[in-house]
Formats: sequence, structure tokens, C-alpha cells
Amino acid sequence: MHDTETSVSEIILSVNNIEVIYDHVILVLKGVSLHVPRGGIVAILGANGAGKTTTLRAISNLLHAERGAVTKGNIEFKGQQVQSLSPSELVRRGCIQVMEGRHCFGHLSIEENLLTGAFTRRDGAAAIRQDMEMVYEYFPRLHERRASQAGYTSGGEQQMCAIGRALMSRPSMILLDEPSMGLAPQLVEEIFDIVRQLNHDMGVSFLLAEQNTNIALNYATYGYILESGRVVMDGTGDTLRENVDVKEFYLGTGGEGRRSFKNVKHYKRRKRWLA
Repeated sequence: MHDTETSVSEIILSVNNIEVIYDHVILVLKGVSLHVPRGGIVAILGANGAGKTTTLRAISNLLHAERGAVTKGNIEFKGQQVQSLSPSELVRRGCIQVMEGRHCFGHLSIEENLLTGAFTRRDGAAAIRQDMEMVYEYFPRLHERRASQAGYTSGGEQQMCAIGRALMSRPSMILLDEPSMGLAPQLVEEIFDIVRQLNHDMGVSFLLAEQNTNIALNYATYGYILESGRVVMDGTGDTLRENVDVKEFYLGTGGEGRRSFKNVKHYKRRKRWLA
């Protein structure tokens, strides 16, 4: 198991047996545990409604806005429990979430959006300007569109802007929610290539929630598969990609090639982890 392979000193984020309840009655996460090593790219995989976004929001303390709460378990970032911190305090400690759907400030320019990411910093305008140039090096398209209103840029440019804005906070970890959603395949690959580059060059750890299992497992060092608020399987990216059940239910292929949705739905009754 992943827990024994990674020593405690190498773990930047540890989610320990958490339960999340919405509106005091709806149990959404049921004992979820996962770990992210320093400098790792870890994926949370699963269908829509499996609990991926809720897991990220539990970590970033954004649940309260949706009447949700962690009612059991704990979350540790850099060895300290953080579930009682405000989202901005967590950003100051180096952990920031890029929300699903990009969430740029549409009326602000790309450059103004990027500057909002530095709101927690106290190291002066010169350092912030230097980091802005670094973001433009990773995202040349943002440099071209820096004066454009974000609301009039493409979905891919807005996703780049959202990641760039997160980088402006100088994070050691980014929580990335559904980065491929609504983007053309070529753009998705471009975004994931930049994630890998940031991970390699700057040592930023990533925890990404993604429905596109295929692309996620090409980049993630480790993955957790969620179903109905529970972790049903975990392993290295290579191990999960070669797993028969993962091929069947999440990659759309099995021993007989690609299956129809109808066949997959029927076959679902025989999932080994539900037996």
C-alpha cells in the first residue's frame, strides 16, 4: 500500500479517514484516506458524483460555503492539522485550490487576475513582478492576452489564468479540480504538460480531481479511485492503468476492446470491490 511506501517526513498532505456531511444529514465522504508525497502528482479519479470535488474542498476548507463540514477524521498539511484553518490561512501556508470551472474574474484583465493571486504575500512588488514574468514563461499565451478581459478569453486561456493565479501565491501544493473539463483534447494535454513541468522545475506537489482517467494516469505518480464517497482502489499510475477493472470501468476498454455504455452498466454488477 502507498502508506508504507512513503515515510511520514516525505508526505506533504495526509487525509485521514475523513467523513463529510452536508446540511447535517447527507453523508458524502465515508472514511476517505489519501496521501500526497512532497513533489508528487496524485490523482483522485472517479465518475461524476463520486466525491472528488468534495474531497478537495474538505482539504482547502471551502466546504462551509456549501453547508458542508468534516465531521470525522483529520487533514494534515506539512505535518500540522489544518481542518480548522480559514482558506486564506491555508494559502499562506502554501496550499491553494484551483476550482472547477476556472472561476476567473471576468471583468478584470488577465494580468489583474494574476495579481489577485498574490494577495496573501508580503514580500514586495519586485518579487511579485518577478513571479509574474515566471508565470508568463510557463504560459506564453497569457502574456499575449495579458491586457484582455478574462471573460472574453477562451476556456483554455481561463484555465491557464486560474493555474497562473494560484502560482502567484507561491504554493508548495496545488489542488486542481477537473482541469480537463470543457477543453479540447489538445488543450488538455497542453495544460497537463505544464502541470508536469511545474512539478519538475519548481517541486510543486499536485492533487488533482479528474474524470478523464486516461489523461490523469499518464501524468500522476499515484492515484485513488473514489466511488460513492469511498476509496475503492489505489496504486501507482502504471499499476492502475494496467488493472483489468480500471480498464473496464474507467478507461472504457477490456479484453474485448472498447465496450458500449450499456454493456459496462450491466457488467458493473460484477465489480470486484463491491463483492
